[in-house]
Amino acid sequence: MADVIKLTGVVLPAGEHQEIHLSGGLVVDRPATASRPGRWGGGGVGTVTTVSTGGWIVPGLVDAHCHIGLDQRGAVDETVQERQAYADRDAGALLVRDAGSAADTRWIDEREDLPKIIRAGRHIARSKRYIRNYGWEIEPDELVAYVEQEARKSDGWVKLVGDWIDRDAGDLTPCWPAEALNAAIARAHELGARVTAHVFGEHALPDLLAAGIDCIEHGTGLLPDMLDQMAAAGVAVVPTLIQLENFPEYADQAAGKFPAYAAHMRDLYDRRLDTLRSAVEAGIPVYAGTDAGGVLGHGLVAEEIRALTDIGMSGEQALAAGSWAAREWLGVPGTLEPGNPADLVVYDEDPRANPAVLDHPRMIVLRGRIC
Repeated sequence: MADVIKLTGVVLPAGEHQEIHLSGGLVVDRPATASRPGRWGGGGVGTVTTVSTGGWIVPGLVDAHCHIGLDQRGAVDETVQERQAYADRDAGALLVRDAGSAADTRWIDEREDLPKIIRAGRHIARSKRYIRNYGWEIEPDELVAYVEQEARKSDGWVKLVGDWIDRDAGDLTPCWPAEALNAAIARAHELGARVTAHVFGEHALPDLLAAGIDCIEHGTGLLPDMLDQMAAAGVAVVPTLIQLENFPEYADQAAGKFPAYAAHMRDLYDRRLDTLRSAVEAGIPVYAGTDAGGVLGHGLVAEEIRALTDIGMSGEQALAAGSWAAREWLGVPGTLEPGNPADLVVYDEDPRANPAVLDHPRMIVLRGRIC
């Protein structure tokens, strides 16, 4: 049997004091002995080393909206990608949904010391309607083909830019007509991919929801008559609350040339907490995502989890949204049961009761290795 490391403490989400044994990158049963064969380890006897006692043991944190491989100018090289990935890992984010990147980060999959990335391919945007060097910029008649391309390249997600400033209108407007969305999202689903969309405002949402979108990023334009529909369909929201704090700056930058857009962004900002609190109250699944990699640095998942309590989530709900519930949503086991990935973070205090402790992990274990 391979060597085993052992941790003891209160294991979440069950909240029970347990022993956790790790070997070969997985959680395993108690190590085998001559009289008690192990389920996962065979019948041999391995060395058991206790590495942590006491504390709270949490399944690895999740940043469900992150951009490893990007900065404000576009794609970054592998040295910077590595630095970004380390920053996320050292904050406890051991699983990342990369919500669009122009860089090829597949080399990270070969690294045992870096977080697992679930990719959404490259952003798909309307021509001249997004951040330069970030996405594919195309017209509606090309949308199905590009969605198909990114679905095949990704890890089961496609990222659309649903709205952006239209310089002719001087405000946010939808990027895609309904017929293009209907065909593109249907094709993604045929290929087994889910579709998410960047949406700041209100007007793009009805067509996206009618087309069967799976997730909304930011969600500051959600309206009351949409909430029950989204909850019933299981459409998730990743609000990126710390990113929303930049809305006043975006408004100030645009005010001289696009006053309607500036006023709209300020209004979305002013009612953001009420808007997103209504989504939580309606039962819409909400997950933690930082939007790191553009204007924001990496390693901010703890701050984002704490911010979720500002929209009505309890400490436990917020932690779940950045840990076990988010893992399950992304198709990764969310509990520390035998056979599941040995990805976990240990804290000295209960992070459900004291979210501030998320800034101070005692130990991070990725694929069964102490980081």
